Amino acid sequence: MNYRLLGKTGLKVSEIGFGGEWLERHDEADSIELLKYAHDRGINIVDCWMPDPKSRDIIGKAMEGCRDSWYVQGHIGSTYQKGQYVRTRDMKYVCPAFEDLLARFNSDYVDLGMIHYIDSMEDWNNTMNGEFIEYVHELYDKGTIRHIGLSTHNPVIGKLAVETGFIEMILFSINPAFDMRPATEDLDSMFDGYDKDQLSGIDPDRARFYQMCEENNVGLTVMKGYFGGALLDKDRSPFGVAFTPVQLIHYALTRPGVSSILCGYDTKEQIDDAVYYEKATDDEKNYASVIANAPLHSYSGQCTYCGHCKPCPIDIDIAMVNKFYDLATAQESIPESVAQHYIALKHTASECIGCKGCESRCPFGVKVADRMKQTAELFGI
Repeated sequence: MNYRLLGKTGLKVSEIGFGGEWLERHDEADSIELLKYAHDRGINIVDCWMPDPKSRDIIGKAMEGCRDSWYVQGHIGSTYQKGQYVRTRDMKYVCPAFEDLLARFNSDYVDLGMIHYIDSMEDWNNTMNGEFIEYVHELYDKGTIRHIGLSTHNPVIGKLAVETGFIEMILFSINPAFDMRPATEDLDSMFDGYDKDQLSGIDPDRARFYQMCEENNVGLTVMKGYFGGALLDKDRSPFGVAFTPVQLIHYALTRPGVSSILCGYDTKEQIDDAVYYEKATDDEKNYASVIANAPLHSYSGQCTYCGHCKPCPIDIDIAMVNKFYDLATAQESIPESVAQHYIALKHTASECIGCKGCESRCPFGVKVADRMKQTAELFGI
């Protein structure tokens, strides 16, 4: 298993994580065994947005004796009322729900205290002004939550979260289909039917949000990486073709700022399918050819950092050069951190010999040689 730093938290999380959403639909013993199996395979980060007692008990019991080797995303504002999940900012429900989380984990802390699920501006304004956010800061000051995070499906909210300066990481929904959708305050609309006109490349708000996370060292963990399983099924996929788990994991992990993708599992075999990513070949990881050969797509001319352009005779890491170019041109001036990372590359864009072999392999028709010239001029090297 490979591990990545989760932004400014400094935590080294497994790039394959565990999304706990489906734990409650299995026998408790089976779900506990599933989590322990994932841990044995090197997974060390789990998300617990679920307020139901069964799911929380399962995670707590699975961590017995090894709590310090797990990183938990525990949500603040996810509550259980009359046997139902309710997202709320009402403190008479928020506080007991979070205290219940700690009790069921038999722990006095949560590694990542997640401000739960903000998608609308109204909710953002209500959450960031008043008792709720004061409670979050109080938990942080006491060490009850070690780091402050937030979950959202809306890149506009994500950008606001980055700008706060105190939110250190964000749980965000990332997959090739979602990335084509514009920002919305209504998650359900993300699951509506896609038509050809809607598949128009990565939405600018999303691209900018990822760039902001990278620039500001705000770590991203990924939810909904499989689009609820739809992207694994050609009949339900908006692209008209099926992806593999490895391809979707690679897509998420190649977005700027991403540290870990939290997949949902029902079986050990599904965990194995995800963890197989760590030894998969470049061909097996290649999501770009799937998108490019799909009956419905429009990523033409956009670099998706897929690495399909390799190999370069000069050994330039073309995808990384393109990523730094995009990060740099998103600002009025080049961020110093981006410039330093670019300069540290073993081979920079100025070494490009213009052979255009990479262009013949690019599934999206990116004019790579031109991009190399532009990058060399931008950075001066």
